[in-house]
Amino acid sequence: MTTLAAEPKMTETNTEPAPPATTALTTRRIVLTGFMGAGKSTVGILLAEALGWNFADIDAEVEQRAGCTVADIFTAEGEVAFRRLESAAIARALGTDHTVIALGGGAPEILTNRLLLEQTTATAVIFLDAPFEVLFDRCVLQEGAAVRPVLMDPVAAAARFRQRAPHYRRSAKHHVATAEQTPEETVAAILALLR
Repeated sequence: MTTLAAEPKMTETNTEPAPPATTALTTRRIVLTGFMGAGKSTVGILLAEALGWNFADIDAEVEQRAGCTVADIFTAEGEVAFRRLESAAIARALGTDHTVIALGGGAPEILTNRLLLEQTTATAVIFLDAPFEVLFDRCVLQEGAAVRPVLMDPVAAAARFRQRAPHYRRSAKHHVATAEQTPEETVAAILALLR
């Protein structure tokens, strides 16, 4: 697994970051994985814009198809039903080219999803990583944080983070540390890894 913390490239005569390289990517889709607060959606949108690609947020795709929120699906039908919908959304997204895909935080826990990621060629899976405390603080500041049950119990959230972290590492070919980076710096790090 490759780890990279982005630092803007400086030219010798200028203090401005160098423009992004124009070398073509060798992948047809980029998948962002990581715990809640890692920046998958924020970075994914920026990365898709930088590449001129499409962006697919798997949770949003599930909500659109189901006609209700992820929380409503969990309440009405349970996690197993949600995970089936999630796996179907991931399979659809992986069937497209020139797409940046943001996975839900729990997606890599499911064997079906891990196999989909491993077996879809020309797909770069990138783990956006930061310490739990940083991720938790980011989540608390997000809109809608008050209605996310996992944020009501920091101890349970930390346990979930520890449970999921090995799946993120195993399913990703690349690892980008985001704790000290802006979303724009994370995009630059991803582009540097893939070009």
